[in-house]
Amino acid sequence: MNTTALFVYSPELAALSYPPDCPFNTSRAARTRQRLIALGLFPQEVAPRVASRTELEKFHTPRYLDELQRAAAGDLRVEGLHMGLGTPETPVFRDLWKYAVGAAGASLTAAELILAGQARAVFTPWGGFHHAMPEKAAGFCYINDVVLACMALADAGQRVVCVDLDAHHGDGTQLAFYRRRDVLTISLHESGKTLFPWSGFEEEIGEGPGLGYNVNIPLPAGTYDEAYRLAFDQVAAPLLQAYQPTVIVLELGMDVLAGDPLTHLRLTNNVVVDILQDLMRFNVPLLVTGGGGYHVENTVRGWTLAWKTLQADTEQDLSIGMGGVMLASSEWLGGLRDRTLPVSPEQRAVVEPVVRETIAKLKRLVFPLHNLPVESSVGTRL
Repeated sequence: MNTTALFVYSPELAALSYPPDCPFNTSRAARTRQRLIALGLFPQEVAPRVASRTELEKFHTPRYLDELQRAAAGDLRVEGLHMGLGTPETPVFRDLWKYAVGAAGASLTAAELILAGQARAVFTPWGGFHHAMPEKAAGFCYINDVVLACMALADAGQRVVCVDLDAHHGDGTQLAFYRRRDVLTISLHESGKTLFPWSGFEEEIGEGPGLGYNVNIPLPAGTYDEAYRLAFDQVAAPLLQAYQPTVIVLELGMDVLAGDPLTHLRLTNNVVVDILQDLMRFNVPLLVTGGGGYHVENTVRGWTLAWKTLQADTEQDLSIGMGGVMLASSEWLGGLRDRTLPVSPEQRAVVEPVVRETIAKLKRLVFPLHNLPVESSVGTRL
């Protein structure tokens, strides 16, 4: 397999932006690139193309796309309002259409590079708009690039796993593949009991031919690294092993990190990198998109660390400065890995039972559908 890691970057996209009062800050991609260059991690770049109308219509309806274009041109109609346009989370602005189709094109470009065997990993920080529905905008998302990339890979005969680590449930992605089994979707997210889009519960496991191929791992507010890692190891990892993907699409939202102003998880970027390393060990191509992340500096640092991880050879040691986590060595002082965060007994007492119950429930619901054993134990105490 090609060992190249590619970074999708577009100065044209970097020049576009959401309204200044919107929490979604498009400067994150350019700032990540700047950080990489400053640290001597200059990425091998590929310029994206723009998604075509035909490609967009593989998931989105023609009339919805028409309304998006009209709204971006300053003509927001009643039909557009009914499609979710014009809210604080889906504002109408001049760059709306160009940015949405540009980000979608970036993820499709990444899929094409992987299908052509030109890269082991492709990172597009522009993507990750997993809330967009066929005919509705939501959660800063207008065009669902994650769905379009997964479709392109699956339509080419790949066995796709979409792992979504964003703090928000990927409801648009779930909808797209709910009755399909050529794309296994696994979403770890803050519970819909406390966070938009108020969905993504354990019982949502797919329908018809897709039964068991849509997996949600909802986590309580305050979830910390050890609990998050337990959920991944106990549920996601066995399913990945059973499914044997030929490509993995990873939605790498950094709104899971402690300090994000819109979410309530309490993770460090260490656990995100640990999971990224685990996915690399499957030795299949990785398509990594951006996603949420509303503390810009934390997001930039997390994505920079993710790129450093993607550049590592899977045949080599993937520890990447673990000493810096515990000892505050030069790795931490370099501003990439987070310090470990203490977990209070009270936080542990609230989070741990809920996470364990979720793991046990998912094993009962989903594991038999993949011929996996349903174990009574979910590991040692956190």
